[in-house]
Parts: sequence; structure tokens; C-alpha cells
Amino acid sequence: MSNYSDEHKEFLKKKKKEKIIVISFQILILLVFILGWELLARFNLINTFLLSSPSLVLKTLGSLFTNNDLLVHIGITLYETVVSFLVVTIISLLVSTLFWFSKRLAKILDPYLTVLNSLPKVALGPLIIIWVGASTNSIIFMALLISLFLSIINVYHNFKETDNNYITLLRSLGASKLQIFMKAVIPSNLSNIINNLKINVSMCYIGL
Repeated sequence: MSNYSDEHKEFLKKKKKEKIIVISFQILILLVFILGWELLARFNLINTFLLSSPSLVLKTLGSLFTNNDLLVHIGITLYETVVSFLVVTIISLLVSTLFWFSKRLAKILDPYLTVLNSLPKVALGPLIIIWVGASTNSIIFMALLISLFLSIINVYHNFKETDNNYITLLRSLGASKLQIFMKAVIPSNLSNIINNLKINVSMCYIGL
């Protein structure tokens, strides 16, 4: 015998129906886009040299897979993404923590972080190749430039926005700054840190 009321069953049914509708429209939009893209290419309404077409993409993927190049390229991209993501995450957490412990240092470096974050990193591509070399290192370096400063700014901002009531309570109980950080700041920002990790993955991939 079900423990759910009729109202709750109806709510679950509507929720499931809504989910099906959303997924169906998402798939439909994707199919329409692919079909439209292919038709535009077939009737020479777009330049396939610049924009390609779904059939040409599949043909190229098949060729890469047959030559065993596809898995190699996927592996290299995955390696570069993981390395840049780990480096950005570790550095951003360490620097944000340092800023939280030293507000003066944060104030001193804040304008420099803002300027560095606003730099057109992609335009620095040729210089990065000269500095680091045309290799995996330059690709990872570009990913770091694109994601690192934004990650530091976001994490530190979240640390600063920790509820002052928690901090005041711990201070009244004689907690040290380290204890406040570990017992209030980190637990209060776990969801923010996870969201920042999601952003880091996408930004690192864009950099690559």
C-alpha cells in the first residue's frame, strides 16, 4: 500500500510529465539544429569549408577513429584539462585562503587581480607561445590564465560573504582565526566551492 496521498501522487505525476516535456524539447531543438545545418550545407547556402556539416563531421570522426588518432587527441585534451583544472583549483583555494587571513594583502592585490582578469588572454596567444613554447605547456598556461584569476576572485568573494553571525559567535567563544576558518568559513562555502569547481572545468576547457 502506498504511503503517498493522492495530491502527492498527482504532484509527482506532473513533475515527471514536466521533465519529459523539457527533455523532449531539448532533443527536438538539437535535431532541428543538426538537420537545418545539414540542409544548409547540402544546398550550398553556407560555406562548408568554414562551417562544415554534420555529415562531414561524422566522416572526419570516422577517419580519425580508423587511424587511431581520435583516442589520442581525446586523451591529450583530457590530460591537459585535468592538469589545468587541478592547478587552478589548488592555487585559487590557497590564494583565497591567504587573502581571507590577510585582509591587507587582499586589498593590496585586488586591483592587480582585476586588471589581470580583464586582460584579453586569447590575444596573448602568440606571446605565450614565445614565452612557453609551442607545446602542451603553452596550452595549459593559456587555460590557467583564463580561469585562475576569475577563480581566485570568486572564491575569496564567497569567503568574505560568510555569515558574520557564525564568526561573531565563534569569536565570543574564544575561537582562533584558524578555527573560525575551518568551522565557519569552509562549511558555509562548500556549495560555493563546488560551483566554482564546475566553472573552473568549463573555463579550463575554453582555455585549451
